[in-house]
Parts: sequence; C-alpha cells; structure tokens
Amino acid sequence: EAINAFRVALDIAKQANGVVHLVNIIELPIMHDTVLMPTLSIEETMLTELRNKATRQFEKIKKKYGKEGSKIESSIQFGGTSYMILDYIEKNAIDLVVMGTKGVSGVREFIIGSNTEKIVRNSPVPVLAIKKYVKVSAIKNIVFPNTLQTDQEDLTMKVKALQHFFKAKLHIVFINTPNNFSRDVVTNKLLKAFAKRFMLKDFTINIYNDKFEESGVINFTHSIGADMIAMGTHGRKGLSHILSGSVAEDVVNHVDCPIWTLKVQG
Repeated sequence: EAINAFRVALDIAKQANGVVHLVNIIELPIMHDTVLMPTLSIEETMLTELRNKATRQFEKIKKKYGKEGSKIESSIQFGGTSYMILDYIEKNAIDLVVMGTKGVSGVREFIIGSNTEKIVRNSPVPVLAIKKYVKVSAIKNIVFPNTLQTDQEDLTMKVKALQHFFKAKLHIVFINTPNNFSRDVVTNKLLKAFAKRFMLKDFTINIYNDKFEESGVINFTHSIGADMIAMGTHGRKGLSHILSGSVAEDVVNHVDCPIWTLKVQG
C-alpha cells in the first residue's frame, strides 16, 4: 500500500509540477524507568543501521518507480508515526498527504485505528488514502457525499479544485438513512441550491438510501463505478469518536478506491 501511495504521489506531482516528500518514520521501543527495568537505551550503531536500511530501501523504490524529471526529497525520522507526520506537514508546508492504508476492522478499529485514520482525523491539509494503485489519468468520476450542513464552503471549493485537477465528473450524493431521513423532493431542492451556490459544473445530483452513512457512501460508489471519494471529516477524538464515529474515517478503512479527505471545522 505504501508503494502504491508513492506511485500515485509521483503521478500527481508530475501533473502539478510538484515535489514528493518521501518520508519514513521509524518507531522506536520506549520503556519507562522502574526499579527492576531500567530505561531501554538504543545504541547509536543500531540507529545508524536502521537509517541505512531505510535509505537503501528509498533508493531502491526511487530507482524503480521514479520517472524522468521527478522531484523527490526523502526524509527518515524516529518517533511516533502520526505525531511525526503531522509535525513534518507543518514544518515543510506540505499541501497534500498521500498515504497507503490497509484499513482496520473490529475492536481494533475502535480502540486503536490505523495510522492513516489518525492523520485523516488530525491533518490540517487534505489526505489521500490509497490501497490500490490507480493512474491519475483514470480518475474520471468522483463521489462527493453531501450532508447539507452549512460548514462546507472551504471543503467544497477544494473539491472543485480537485475535480478540475483530475478533469472528472462530480457525483454529489446525499445518503438517506433512518436516523437522518429527508424526503426526496426536499433533498433534491437543497442539493440543486447547493450546486448553484457554488457554481458547480459537470456534476450529477443523487439521493441514496441505506441503513448507515458509511455503507451508503461505499455502496453508492460501487454502484456507479466511481474512481475516487472526496469528503470532509470533523476529526472527532476520544469518547465522542467511539460513540459517534466519523464517516470519513470509516470509509477510509473499508473501501478500496482512493479517498480524499479534508478536516472541516465544527
């Protein structure tokens, strides 16, 4: 998945004339001082070995997948994965994070989550989660779930830019669930007003019925054979995340096509 994400990032950077920051975070074991167990100290030679191994792997994949004219900067750091990535985003003025994800499920999803999910929840910039490699030129249909809430201006403008970048058709969809039911005639009117307000072009308006928002987004995406999902996340944390969940994070964990997410306020 990480290699697939690197390949997608290279394709995006080539089209955008951008730079790919290839980052590897090496998590080190941490032990706290106790009477019986002193703090684990890691010799400098071990750190050097780990860094050298990562460097060799970087050179290997850059040689195999890098294209003529590719601009790649590589960085190897030690620390907690999600914390170090968020720190790197800020210090290097990153515009987009492209991450591979295997997804998680069951109890582990609620207690731990994946590193990609943590970045989706906290990143100040858009995150593109990748499981399978897909050519940028093949992304022609983007699903844009719409909650009809009022805090979508920044999100919608960025999705418009995303649509323009890929030269794709945008499929706006409202997921009608038993807990968030709205009559079609009302929803259609609101969706049309939304599209007019943001002067959207080359789009469709859709209402999809499902038991849950997450499964509705996934099932609608499969039903039209879409190539990407673009959606906002409120980045819930802690108990509120376990109780309420986040549709964007759940979709990241359970769908195979690329998923672009942006943290929205509110």
